[in-house]
Amino acid sequence: MQHPVIAPRPLTRHDIKTLALAAVGGALEFYDFVIFAFFALVIGERFFPADLPDWLRQLQTFALFAAGYLARPLGGVILAHYGDKLGRKKTFTLSILMMALPTTVMGLLPDYASIGLAAPIIMLLLRVLQGAAIGGEVPGAWVFVSEHVPNSRVGVACGLLTSGLTLGIILGSLITQGLTYLLPAGLLADIGWRIAFLIGGGFGLMGMFLRRWLHETPVFLAMQEQRSQTHLPIKTLLLSHRPALFFSIILTWLLAAAIIVLVLMAPVLFQKWFAISAIQSLQANTLATCMLMLGCVVGGIAADKWGISRSLIAGCSLLAAAIVGLFYCLNFAPSQFFLAYGVVGLMLGVLGIIPAMMVMAFPPQVRFTGLATAYNIGYAIFGGLTPLLLTLLMPYNRQSPAIYLLALCVIASVSCLIFRRGQRDCPKKK
Repeated sequence: MQHPVIAPRPLTRHDIKTLALAAVGGALEFYDFVIFAFFALVIGERFFPADLPDWLRQLQTFALFAAGYLARPLGGVILAHYGDKLGRKKTFTLSILMMALPTTVMGLLPDYASIGLAAPIIMLLLRVLQGAAIGGEVPGAWVFVSEHVPNSRVGVACGLLTSGLTLGIILGSLITQGLTYLLPAGLLADIGWRIAFLIGGGFGLMGMFLRRWLHETPVFLAMQEQRSQTHLPIKTLLLSHRPALFFSIILTWLLAAAIIVLVLMAPVLFQKWFAISAIQSLQANTLATCMLMLGCVVGGIAADKWGISRSLIAGCSLLAAAIVGLFYCLNFAPSQFFLAYGVVGLMLGVLGIIPAMMVMAFPPQVRFTGLATAYNIGYAIFGGLTPLLLTLLMPYNRQSPAIYLLALCVIASVSCLIFRRGQRDCPKKK
């Protein structure tokens, strides 16, 4: 079966517009998904009985947060199925609507004091819808932008989009900090967090409006003309593309672990285990996240210039070296911590190369399904196990996060070499 491709050409103004609209929409949708984490403690106080022990209330609140991750595989596979069958744009637009509406309802939802047990149950259902939406949004966005550009620009397309998703995290953090600074604690607990969610709903609807200007990808249109779509993409994926699926799950493992450990967990780990002040760790975290945005773009450019596989392996090596430098500074040169963490953020740009590698691993007929299945399974399993594993290991060895991430850099590099060799050894289909 021939794979439809875009003829070689330079990046056009229309391509740049498509990348910009997709990146902005992805950032707004990612804001909707992560804002829950920033207000988790307030939500716990409002949506569970006041007489519960603090630890149980927090556990239940984070269970609501985790439900979004657990819903990602099923939502991703279902949305990806229709993305491979009915079109990328339709699914791309549906996912942002599925995120915007639950986020808006969350901001308006009565709390436990008003409607009792129904409050946390409804919040759980809304969080599941959010998870299903983000499960289709992220892989769908990577597929969408990569199929709008020539193959020689897939790296920069995926890098720019990943950078845009990171902007959503920064936006959520800034709005949370702004509301916390402007509102007294009582008012923040009453209506402040609701404002953040309603802003998110507005962001989502804005993103959906922006996506009206997008067009279906040339690759999907070519598939329709050639009638080369599969009847059941998930079946074709499992029967004919298992090596690409397993390889992509490994890459997602590195992507998820790097973000969770070096961006989300890092401020708490640095404060608790390395005596870094809260202010310094949060400031350094903001710097590292901004450098991550830049790094994703640089990584995408490198992938287009020197090849995706070669750039991925080089990026893993540079990230490993930066992690060693960071933990050396944490242990022996804390005055250089800020600089070392910023370098780690820049080297995390390898995460902008990973989606390009995953996109190119699957043929167009099952690309959306393959990417969504690998990404969401990898994130659901390893995204959930990584915090638990490191929490158990840290009391015995403070260097556990570094060892864990270094091992993943090696595993991803070796897997890339094996997968690339397997592709070369496979007979080419006429």
